[in-house]
Amino acid sequence: MVNIGNSWDKMLESEFGADYYQKLRRFLSAEYKNCTIFPNMYDIFNALVWTAYEDVKVVILGQDPYHGNGQAHGLCFSVQEGVQPPPSLVNIFKEICADLGMKCTSGCLENWARQGVLLLNTVLTVREAQPNSHRGQGWETFTDKIIEMLNERSKPVVFLLWGANARSKKKLITAPQHLILEAPHPSPLSAYAGFMGCKHFSKTNEFLVKNGETPINWRT
Repeated sequence: MVNIGNSWDKMLESEFGADYYQKLRRFLSAEYKNCTIFPNMYDIFNALVWTAYEDVKVVILGQDPYHGNGQAHGLCFSVQEGVQPPPSLVNIFKEICADLGMKCTSGCLENWARQGVLLLNTVLTVREAQPNSHRGQGWETFTDKIIEMLNERSKPVVFLLWGANARSKKKLITAPQHLILEAPHPSPLSAYAGFMGCKHFSKTNEFLVKNGETPINWRT
């Protein structure tokens, strides 16, 4: 049984017992046994472990985990301490520097998660060197439910939707108290089509302050 260790356990109890999740669990059991899967099975739910439901201020949606060895650790866009930041994360750091004048040095984003940034991939596992290999197995149903639960919260949340995959979740965010910020994906393929210069980090902090929340320190 999954034990996240905070309020998500109770909130997601019915999901963990649902037929689709049990099917997903059987699939993952076989995958971890027969293939190299990222992240480590003990890190799958780190986004939820680090950021409890009531503590969420900002949601950043990723697609699926990094598929290279030693990178993924359960937080979207983040890599383990000491690992070279991948190109998308480099572009995120460039935008933070341009927007806020902050230089980021570590690719590990646990500092963001501690402050209330839910770093959620829409699919939480992947085979080595096979991006999107766990798409359509049930994770999307699970993570959509998380987004819906956050949408239902009266306390405002900032949703940062970068790229087509993340932007497709906009339909789940219907409550007027929340802020949705959209941009192209920070990948080198699309970053200069509108991600660079989006100023999402300063806009997020302005919204948080306006709503009586402490702004995020985006430095890493």
